[in-house]
Amino acid sequence: MTEKITTTQHGSIASALAAAQAEMGPALKSAENPHFRSKYADLASVMDACLPALNRHGIAVIQPLSENEFGRHVVTRFIHSSGETLECPIPLIVGKQDMQGLGSAITYARRYGLMSLAGIAPEDDDGNAAAASVKGNAAAQGLRDAWRDGVLDSLPPDATARQKAEAFAEAIATEFAAKGTSRSTKALEAAWDKHAKMVAKFEAEYPDLHTRVVDAYENRMIEIAPEPME
Repeated sequence: MTEKITTTQHGSIASALAAAQAEMGPALKSAENPHFRSKYADLASVMDACLPALNRHGIAVIQPLSENEFGRHVVTRFIHSSGETLECPIPLIVGKQDMQGLGSAITYARRYGLMSLAGIAPEDDDGNAAAASVKGNAAAQGLRDAWRDGVLDSLPPDATARQKAEAFAEAIATEFAAKGTSRSTKALEAAWDKHAKMVAKFEAEYPDLHTRVVDAYENRMIEIAPEPME
């Protein structure tokens, strides 16, 4: 039996959203990617974190696919019982030109549009461990800094943020393609761990570059995977 939701009346969408936000928790990192040994807040977790509170305060959520002169995008729209609305468009940047690529881009846009409009963030369940790791490994940090400087040295001084990101993505993809052997994937996995923070930044800011480096990692993993026993 479906649970009946009791709504609270508010005169405006602003007051309703403020009341809903007071009840929201963080978006839990419950989905796990077995290749990358990491967790992330998937769309279901984000919806669980905010939809009940939004609905209780008279806010419905729709996320239609739309298109204008700037291209395709997903619009996350909050509709209040007063008739007022709030919306947040997220552009669709499709890495693979097929239905799977489009579906991934739509899911990504829905997830970040909903988090942005609701004002929630993923739960930081590993931030302390990451900070401790950096403090205890200054030599590794120095190597990472040298690698970054080497990539940036190949660019003109007036390179844009996008051009820098593309150069880093290309360097990471090239590194992935050369790591690992049929006997061991440890070198490839270590390369992923080394660049994990930058790859996460790609996911948040440049989804197409994120797809590029993830594809490079997965393709290399497939290449070096041992042949199955007959």
